[in-house]
Amino acid sequence: MDNEKEKSQTALLKEKLFSKSVKGLQSVSREEIAEADEFAKGYMIFLDHAKIEREAVETSVKLAEENGFTEYDPQKTYQTGDKVYVVNRKKNIVLIVFGKQPLDKGVRLAIAHIDSPRLDLKPNPLYETNELAMFKTHYYGGIKKYQWTAIPLALHGTVAFKDGHTVNVAVGEDEDDPCFCVTDLLPHLSREQVSQPLSKAIAGEDLNVLIGSRPFDDSKESELVKLNILNILFEKYGITEDDFLSAELTMVPVFKARNIGFDNSMIGAYGHDDKVCAYPALMAVMNIQNPEYTAVTILVDKEEIGSDGNTGMQSAFMEHLINHLAEKQGLKGYQVLDKSKCLSADVNAAFDPTYASAFEQNNSSYINRGVVITKYTGSGGKYDTSDASAEYMAEIRNMLDRENIQWQSGELGKVDGGGGGTIAKYVANLNVDVVDLGVPVLSMHAPLEIISKTDLYMAYKAFRTFLQ
Repeated sequence: MDNEKEKSQTALLKEKLFSKSVKGLQSVSREEIAEADEFAKGYMIFLDHAKIEREAVETSVKLAEENGFTEYDPQKTYQTGDKVYVVNRKKNIVLIVFGKQPLDKGVRLAIAHIDSPRLDLKPNPLYETNELAMFKTHYYGGIKKYQWTAIPLALHGTVAFKDGHTVNVAVGEDEDDPCFCVTDLLPHLSREQVSQPLSKAIAGEDLNVLIGSRPFDDSKESELVKLNILNILFEKYGITEDDFLSAELTMVPVFKARNIGFDNSMIGAYGHDDKVCAYPALMAVMNIQNPEYTAVTILVDKEEIGSDGNTGMQSAFMEHLINHLAEKQGLKGYQVLDKSKCLSADVNAAFDPTYASAFEQNNSSYINRGVVITKYTGSGGKYDTSDASAEYMAEIRNMLDRENIQWQSGELGKVDGGGGGTIAKYVANLNVDVVDLGVPVLSMHAPLEIISKTDLYMAYKAFRTFLQ
């Protein structure tokens, strides 16, 4: 009896002291799993319509207007519950729901990025070689180059003309469209190639996209295949070769968002990083009413290449908007930012048992365990990161537990194993409390990434609670 009593006391002590944050799907009700599956349907539609940042903004504007948002008018005074949006250069969108508290109490920010790794066309991309027409590309963001060969690609983007008008291009997504690809070397002749390290087996300059093979006619002129492609582009879009200089065109995988697994529990798609956080943050701000603090969701560009430029998070566009809102209430922008709080809505690498050696299991995030809080990112020695304070971590933990939102914590792989960054540090530099919170992803930055539907839904619940 004494031994049984001692075991019982031990069990109680373990229950009191051991971590309670690690929970699997067993802790999620059937009703909530059904809600997650339903929420995922809208997300999959969003993914298929928003493969590049311009498309993501355009789709977001449509959703916002359907949910009662109007374009922000700088001359107007807004009241609690009013919903507005601001678009910056067609690549960022800010959505605001005005809260009960004055702005000197701060705002609540959820910020995600809507750009993803891809193959951008060079300014002079089109050439003909050996009677094949090709596009030269410059890869965008961190990719494993070999993953982008021998898969179907679609052309997306915008061409701007000297007279001021623009044309949007999207070829390869419809069943009747042609698609494109980067060719690869057959195994029979690739002995030298496969002996190279992965980083060198496919060179960046070899990511050339095959786009055509038929000549314009049977004349004796040169570059007739190139001419035929240009003629097709001119007839459909009005594009000449010089117009590529003022174009933003990119190659992305043709893959549609698909259910993964016999149980349909996961989604495979291009662009989960970071639309798997952008979409729930977007839907969260749309589904709140009369929040306590003014709620702001921001979808930004250029995160995958350092957040530089006037559409990246290092731009002053957010700060300028906060300044303007502050002035309307007789405040300075810093008085608002100093009291503000932010969730940097970004993904983390899900533990992959096939590549377990890249992870430290006690500090990794896992599929189906909910949203992951990433206290810091960066690389060895915590360089180039924001490190959330203990007080803010406690505040977010309390919020998630109070609302019964499934969550976990995680680092981005082993110390000295690599590393990465998010927009958190740029927000922190404005003296805002910020921590990364998002969805764990398998095969991150691959043309086909994988996420859990319940993790996606927990992200939505977290952002909605935070903004409300």
